[in-house]
Amino acid sequence: MLKVGLTGSIAVGKSTVLAALGDLGCVTFDADIIAHSVMEPGREAYEEIVREFGSNILARDGSIDRSKLGPIVFRDDERRKRLNEIVHPRVIEEQNRLLCEAKAASPDAIAVVDAALMIESGGYKRFDKLIVVFCDREMQIERLMRRNLITRQEAELRIAAQMSSEEKRRYGDYEIDTSGPVEQTRLRVAEVYNELLGFQKSRANSQA
Repeated sequence: MLKVGLTGSIAVGKSTVLAALGDLGCVTFDADIIAHSVMEPGREAYEEIVREFGSNILARDGSIDRSKLGPIVFRDDERRKRLNEIVHPRVIEEQNRLLCEAKAASPDAIAVVDAALMIESGGYKRFDKLIVVFCDREMQIERLMRRNLITRQEAELRIAAQMSSEEKRRYGDYEIDTSGPVEQTRLRVAEVYNELLGFQKSRANSQA
């Protein structure tokens, strides 16, 4: 199985790219969804986060309210680092479990894991190839404001808290710019997918 990492800064269109790769036949995993699952009540990460950040971050149903937790960690580097220390090991553990299941079900699959902090955490090293998604900065700000219903100042703060797209692009084997129309992005995704197929085929031949 070919393991592919998909990353990029916040609100650059990673979900769109992941969905397009899924439509082409890749097995896809969203680390944000996995993070949600490991932070659910009853899970180890949940208990540790509540101890660290307090019960004021909880929603009425007892779940962690990310709209309350977000402003805390995006304004404080140390608090954000502490949250990552709690969540990331559990997310990677769950990713590995899901990848093993995918390989057992389909040994020849191309499995893609989408994770925003893959480079920062060093997790990208576990993958055979890395795709970096990016877009125009002004578009990124507008997407984040619209998606999260936050002010421009808050959007810029959250973007600045992460590694820049320019820095992330230095690590990528492939780049996908989502600044244009969705159709253009999908065409680029198809190009990258075909290159991944070619790499997978050549690797299989060299191992035969």
